[in-house]
Amino acid sequence: METGLSPAVHEAKPRAYTVSDIIGTMSGTAATVLSFEQARALVEQYAAGVAPTEPEPVALAHAGGRVLAEALVADRDFPPFPRSARDGYAVRAADLARIPAKLKITGESKAGAAPGEAPAQVGRGEAVLIMTGAPVPAGADAVVMVEYTARDGNTADIQKKVTAGENVVPRGSEGRAGDVLLKSGERLDAAGIAVAASVGKSSLLVNTLPKIAILATGDEIVDVAAQPGPNQIRNSNSYSLAAQVRAAGGLPVLLPIAPDEPVQLRRLIEQGLQADLLLLAGGVSMGKYDLVEQVLGELAAEFFFTGALIQPGRPVVFGRAREKYFFGLPGNPVSTMVTFELFARPMLEALGGAKPRPLAFFPVRLKREIKVRPGLTRFLPGVLSGRFSALEVELAAWQGSGDIAGAAHANCYVVVPPDRERIAGGETVAVWMKD
Repeated sequence: METGLSPAVHEAKPRAYTVSDIIGTMSGTAATVLSFEQARALVEQYAAGVAPTEPEPVALAHAGGRVLAEALVADRDFPPFPRSARDGYAVRAADLARIPAKLKITGESKAGAAPGEAPAQVGRGEAVLIMTGAPVPAGADAVVMVEYTARDGNTADIQKKVTAGENVVPRGSEGRAGDVLLKSGERLDAAGIAVAASVGKSSLLVNTLPKIAILATGDEIVDVAAQPGPNQIRNSNSYSLAAQVRAAGGLPVLLPIAPDEPVQLRRLIEQGLQADLLLLAGGVSMGKYDLVEQVLGELAAEFFFTGALIQPGRPVVFGRAREKYFFGLPGNPVSTMVTFELFARPMLEALGGAKPRPLAFFPVRLKREIKVRPGLTRFLPGVLSGRFSALEVELAAWQGSGDIAGAAHANCYVVVPPDRERIAGGETVAVWMKD
């Protein structure tokens, strides 16, 4: 089966599974159940081909977290003058060939000084008192940090040599006029906002937030404000997904809870397919009342996979119907949250015009032994503790993928590869941080 992993397959369009293919898998074969790596690669491949949302102007003060739909170009050199990186004295490095040295102080240069307020030139045997961020006068080629100097009237006693260029940021070293400082598709963090401000952009062109429809399914689900019956639970999935969608740069659209009844379920799925992306929570397993795949099949949906060899979240579904992508996420709350991050998030980011972030796992010492059954890539809620480089991790106390409270106490996931049955305490494990 094509997986999108080899270069030849990755360049071609991945195979799409129709509802007739799915029917053939319901007997227990795993023809459309992929490994974690295969499923993630397939999503990334489709995400790379989506058209992003339309751009819109947004005031700079409200652009944090948004995705640039234009390049930010330097309108002048950065810095626009040779800039001091330290408080001290601007000097000619050659004047400090022999230490200690005494130099005549001819004035001072401060950040933001008007033209003519600072000496225009540093001559032989001279020094200019200079502040961090101030322009370095012509003739000076280094700055001596103030800690290595003493002042006696108009004389600077220098106790340390410097080399040419030391503590000086050259003009244009951070960017030349006309250089692209940030490309379209970059998400604007604090540094990106600072770049935009520095080039005079009071308004930015950003991609509109993609609309992400969220549809929780199941007769056992009731609204948050309702009093659940003995065999019912409140709808947590719609709200946890809405929080994840916002964090990923999307606009959540919460649909009414879909019952286990095909006519109403179809109506709500059709409504959800009017958004940029549809997320369904629940109804994707193979129980009698798990109707999501059946209804999607009636809508001529293509199924790219109907499961991934992971835990939690094995029944996850990815496909397309009426030119819109959808994900069927398992209904257990922890499974819903994990599969959103692993699979739905890169598609959402691509729809919003952003470059999908790579999944980042980092090594940490395991505090206590882990034992699992091999065969699945496991993302187990964990507790990371310690400080700085002395970090360690252990599994959180939880009762499985329906245990919201247990997962809420976790601050990361411990990633166990499918070929491991036991990992001893003290070994290094991969950790994936929760957002």
